[in-house]
This record gives sequence, structure tokens and C-alpha cells, in this order.
Amino acid sequence: MFGWEFPPHISGGLGTACFGLTKGLAELNNIDVTFVVPKAFGDEDQSAMKLVGANNIPVAKSKIQFDDIQKKIDYYEVNSPIIPYVDEDEFWELKSGKYSKKSQFIETDEGFKIDFSGKYELNLLEEIYNYAAVAGIIAGNTDFDIIHAHDWLAYPAGIAAKNISGKPLVIHVHATEFDRSGGNINRKVYSIEREGMELADKIIAVSNFTKNIITDKYGISPHKITTVYNAVEPVFRKNSNKINKHINEKVVTFLGRITQQKGPEYFIEAANLVLKKTDGVRFVMAGSGDMMNAMITRIAELGIADKFSFTGFLEGGDVQKMFQLTDVFVMPSVSEPFGIVPLEAMQSEVPVIISNQSGVSEILENAIKINFWDTYAMADAIFGLLNYPALSSYFKEEGKTEVDKLRWIDSAQKVLEVYKLALVK
Repeated sequence: MFGWEFPPHISGGLGTACFGLTKGLAELNNIDVTFVVPKAFGDEDQSAMKLVGANNIPVAKSKIQFDDIQKKIDYYEVNSPIIPYVDEDEFWELKSGKYSKKSQFIETDEGFKIDFSGKYELNLLEEIYNYAAVAGIIAGNTDFDIIHAHDWLAYPAGIAAKNISGKPLVIHVHATEFDRSGGNINRKVYSIEREGMELADKIIAVSNFTKNIITDKYGISPHKITTVYNAVEPVFRKNSNKINKHINEKVVTFLGRITQQKGPEYFIEAANLVLKKTDGVRFVMAGSGDMMNAMITRIAELGIADKFSFTGFLEGGDVQKMFQLTDVFVMPSVSEPFGIVPLEAMQSEVPVIISNQSGVSEILENAIKINFWDTYAMADAIFGLLNYPALSSYFKEEGKTEVDKLRWIDSAQKVLEVYKLALVK
């Protein structure tokens, strides 16, 4: 299994979904998962799988270990078109030699390992293809039955593993470039996504919303795609008491990346409408993103800055604390393949408002659903949940009951069925 991130080092729902799914697969008792990330930090939870960091794999040499004698055998050469170099002088010396067109020059340290950041930085495409190169080495030296690649960053790695091993490839589409870009797509990303979809033996989509994009925008047959909805990891709290807000205001929260895809501007416009009708409400934007400065400017223009708080990016326990402070959660996404955060909010007994343009709206019954652009309907829903206790209590109780039934083991069982189909193809 190839993925770009894994808890606790996550930047969104992708890492959370990977963690939940691997735990669900482990509960089935007949699947062993080796999860490969670009960079392993050493503090990841490996209770449900074995985690391998591409940053720890020598690209010219590798080690083998026999479990029966617990002894590491010395290095052996890996048959690979990868040519590692340590510094600039060595690169040009190698470059002057004669190599096949398939040769790939990769900068390594003195241990022949690649220094991955494992993040989403300016050299992201370079890291993606380096990751794919190492994936080929791992696939050539590992015994496995099937390849599972999560999202576009891992598709080249999955393809490389398939080319080396000949084993079937399943790709898991958590989002597409059309979701992230609002239609102004990056052609390089689109081409990587399309190649992955075309070469995959089977495709898993996180919603029918995403399945339709795959068929309409990428020209993939719907018969190749299976929808498997995400779930939510159970939260066990030692102390379920609400933390003290230290304010006498109701709190309405937006939690997610502050980007075009997530619709933060619609949240602000709805907040302005609510504040025209009632006081004693604080709106919180929890997250970070390229639209943050624009959102701060808009709040200032509307004259509601004293009613808004920005927390920056939250993770782990801070997310749960935010939910404990929250009276209403809003996810006004413009294009949301699924959306795990509303499930986490409902699990914390917070009423949620979600856009119809989200995959999670396909499965939730006890959430208020609006179109992302309908700020008046959004404002009405926020006002109602804040001012009518019976309405709020209903969504708190029924929402938690509903979301507690969404288990990762059920999602994993559906993924297993996709594996079986890929294996008999």
C-alpha cells in the first residue's frame, strides 16, 4: 500500500482515511499490509501494519533479513535503472558516461538513500517520481499479492510496483484535480491521475460524486470503479465533560483547509447574515491555506472581525478540543469527494451543516444539507441550530447514533471484495 502521509504526520483527511482503512483491514485477520510512505518519522502507529519509509531504502543496495536466524545478510546489488549520485561533481561525471535512455539519475546521501521531505513542497513532483523509483525497488524485493495506491501522489509508485512485479494495481481516489482546483486544473497533475486510472486494474472512489467525476472527466468506464465510503475512528474519552469556553458566546466552526475547494468565503457571507439577526455568536475558522489572507480582508470589509477567530492548522487532540467548544459545525465545500470532518464532529455530538456538493451527503441522514452557494439557507440553518434547543438536541443525539455505525471494518470488507476482483482479472 502506497500513501503520501500517515498519522500523526498528516495535513488533512487522506492520512486519517489511510489509518482507518489499514486498521479495518487488520481486523479482517487475513490481510497483512505493508504501508509505504516517502518519509517515515519513527513515531507512526504500526499496530495494524508494517510501515516502510522510502527514505530508509538504499536505491543502489539493499538488505535482506531471514527471520529464522534473525541475522542481517550483507548487501547485494539491486537490478535497477536508477543511478545514484551523492554530490554535483559526481552527477556530471556520471552524466558524461553512456547509459540507456531508461537510466534515472537520483541524488542520494552517502548511504545511497534519498532525502524525502514527505511534505507538499515546491519540489513535490521530483519527490513523487523519486518515490516511484524506490517503490520499484521495494516491489522487486517484497512478497505480496496486490498493490493499493492512495491518491495521485502515490499513483506513479503504484505503477512502478506493478511494472516490476506484474501484480494487480488498485488505486484509491480520495480527490481529483477538479475538486482541488475548481476547474482551473494543473495539466501535469491531471495527466498523472489519468495515467493511474487507465493503468489500474480496479479503482476505488470515496463517493458516487467522485465516481461520476472519474467517468465524466477522465473517460474511465464505470464498471472499473467501486464506491467505498469512508468511516470514522472511534474516540474514547477519559473525561467527557465539556471544557470551559471562558466566553458567553455560541461557537460556529469551519474546520479544514482555507482553500477554494472548501468554500470558506460562503461561510463568511453566511456568518455576516447571522450576525445581522443575533449577537452572542463567535465564528471560528480552524485551518490554514492560500485563501486565509483574502478571508481576513473580507471579514474586515464586513466589519465583523470582532466576531471571528482564526486558530491556524489544528491536529490531534486540538481538533477534539475545538469540537468540544463548538455548538454548530459547517462544511460548505464547493467540491468535496467525501469529507471525514463532519463525521468527527457528529461523533463529538456537534450538529453539522454540510453542502450537497460533498460525498458524505450521500450517506448522512442526520445532518442539515444546503448548496454551498446558498448563503441564506446556510445562515438559516446556523440560526435555527443556535436558537432552537430541541432542534440542536435532535441532531446531536441522532447524529452521534448514526455516525457510530460507520465502521472502518465495513469499509475494509468492501475493499477486500475489490481486491478479489482485481486478483481474478
